[in-house]
Amino acid sequence: MEFDNDRPVKHTGKIEIFCWVLLALMNPLINCLTFFLHNAKIWWFVFGVNLLMLPAYIFYSAIIVPRFLHEKKYVQYFSLTILFLAAIQLILFGIYSIIWDFGSQTEQAYFTYSFSTIIRECLWSIIYTLIAIAIYFINKAFDERKLLIALQKDNDNFRLKYLRAQLNPHFLFNTLNSIYSLSMQKSDETPGIVLKLADLMRYLIYECNEEKVPLTKEIEFIRNYIELEKVRYNADIRFDIEGDSEGIMIEPLLFISFVENGFKHAFDSAYANAFIYITLKITPEQITLTVINNTSIDLETQARRIQGTGIRTSKNMLELLYPTSHALHIIQTEKEESRSTELRMQNARRRLENLYPDSHTLDVILSNNTFTVSLILKRA
Repeated sequence: MEFDNDRPVKHTGKIEIFCWVLLALMNPLINCLTFFLHNAKIWWFVFGVNLLMLPAYIFYSAIIVPRFLHEKKYVQYFSLTILFLAAIQLILFGIYSIIWDFGSQTEQAYFTYSFSTIIRECLWSIIYTLIAIAIYFINKAFDERKLLIALQKDNDNFRLKYLRAQLNPHFLFNTLNSIYSLSMQKSDETPGIVLKLADLMRYLIYECNEEKVPLTKEIEFIRNYIELEKVRYNADIRFDIEGDSEGIMIEPLLFISFVENGFKHAFDSAYANAFIYITLKITPEQITLTVINNTSIDLETQARRIQGTGIRTSKNMLELLYPTSHALHIIQTEKEESRSTELRMQNARRRLENLYPDSHTLDVILSNNTFTVSLILKRA
């Protein structure tokens, strides 16, 4: 079962109160249209009787129905229901007797406890009892729906934390490789790089536990990571920001795997002059991350790498955080021949459906030995 939001269950108590008020007014309103338009006093008598009987039906709905009918104790339930209806008739007989003793002739005529009156009141009692049962099960359905939504949110929160936990050791492993490479060179830059690693780990351990983080911090995190990678590689590495990132909140660690992936493709290739260009473009409509690097690796190898831990985890996070499908395109062009593999992902998870109603797009393109990743997140 899938729900878009929890708005229909926010006012369950108000709905229940409305149902009980409607129950109290039902008999008076129907009788007003049929019997005593000319006598307001009788209307108030009937309304008063219904108000007096309302606690009994609330008791029936809140105690008898859940403890016996809902628990499938049918013998006890039907026995108690018969006793309940009999008790209602006895109470009505007492009320009618009082009205008969002190009321006018018109009121006595209406409240005479004759056989037809007994049939009428029995029918009303049965109708009220059925409505009380319906109110219980409607309320129960709302409660179960509310619980289901809460459980779904907890499940999505757990999944998101699990995915982030997967990213942390993967990222740490890659970063430690950078520091190891630096230490092997006995570089004087090692202490400064260790401090940058400490900043990265502080962000991973403490700040990434938040549901959202400022985009400025995510950018700073990427910058620190790039500084670490620059130590390992003497290459053309650029990171450009276009637009204003202030005041924008985003889920943590959405971008880093694609940046890591770009470094891996660029520097595992056979090119001496490797490059990687990273651009983060921010507009009022969307946020676009583009990672471009050169590579000599063929399509099949690239496809396998795209399914690696970091990219796969980021894809799963995107599925969880964004409600609609996205397309992954892998394209390689060689000698005027091309082939394309499209992997479509459906059934996006619910964690932040209300926060992110629009789609996101992830394009991965390998063309003329240039590898491009473009991730577009539409802003709400």
